[in-house]
Amino acid sequence: MLFRRRKPAGFKEKMRELLWPRKGFLRPIRYLSMRILRLSASPHAVAAGVAAGVFVSWTPFIGVHFVMAFVITYFLSGSMVAAALGCAAFGNPLTYPFIWGITWEIGHLLLSREDQLAGQSIDLAALFHKLNFTELWRPVLEPMLVGAIPPAIVTSVALYALTFYTVKGFQTRRHTRLLERARLRLASPAGDMPSV
Repeated sequence: MLFRRRKPAGFKEKMRELLWPRKGFLRPIRYLSMRILRLSASPHAVAAGVAAGVFVSWTPFIGVHFVMAFVITYFLSGSMVAAALGCAAFGNPLTYPFIWGITWEIGHLLLSREDQLAGQSIDLAALFHKLNFTELWRPVLEPMLVGAIPPAIVTSVALYALTFYTVKGFQTRRHTRLLERARLRLASPAGDMPSV
């Protein structure tokens, strides 16, 4: 293999890399943000895609987040790639426990079910094992879906605005640099311009 290590990593090194990566924890976030900035779509399309991906990441329907994001993005005339990147960046195994806890609490608060469920215990393992949607809807999915709406709206609107202006500024700066290079290339004699 081309990039394989000469000496395989030992157990201690693998565990250290798992707990504290050499490149840091923020590298994937920087990578996704650069991928989003460098998309060739309009600022609205990129921002709409990211906002759709963030919006559906709040919902409890994990298996269909990408499909839901693509449908919403299609109706908003957004970028499908940006929607996928928004889903992957916001909804991932590290953030899902926080998202579920927040939506669960907000849902019970909005539905005023705190007193009704105080004495009851829900056997989630049995409900998921049976996969009976009607029994799973009332105690689990309904409060999480209702609780997902307020934070989904707030975060998707905020990230739409942030992404729109960031992408617009990045594309403007890149366009200005390209125009400057073209102007310099036209202004200088053919042999004087260094190759880029």
